[in-house]
Amino acid sequence: MMRQEHGELVVVTNGQGLVLVTGQVRHWVESTGIADGLLTLFCRHTSASLLIQENTSETARDDLERYFRHIAPESDRYAHAEEGPDDMPAHLRTALTGVSLSIPVVGYRPVLGIWQGIYLFEHRRAAHRRRVAVHLIGE
Repeated sequence: MMRQEHGELVVVTNGQGLVLVTGQVRHWVESTGIADGLLTLFCRHTSASLLIQENTSETARDDLERYFRHIAPESDRYAHAEEGPDDMPAHLRTALTGVSLSIPVVGYRPVLGIWQGIYLFEHRRAAHRRRVAVHLIGE
């Protein structure tokens, strides 16, 4: 019989960078009792995003963070700067990476490749408490 569960994960960040949330997501999925289905994650912010990325090499994550600082640098050229010089670059980085993920669930676990991890990508310099809505439909 098809069921659905929903909830929210809180992710604490220490400023800009990738925060691995795979463990939190797996724990939540297992707690639902839904063995097989489709998981949706949705970041409820405009200056942080979600992505699936390499989960074993720190240099891959460093390169990714450096790349986004390069293509959306802090600058005085942006009109939108109400919250500081990292405000508009954070919005640009979010637009380029996205705020939602859909992941199959099989056997009470998100189906990820061996090298994949689920990350919240914090684009602001200050620490934040980010909220991620989670929804799982299946049986």
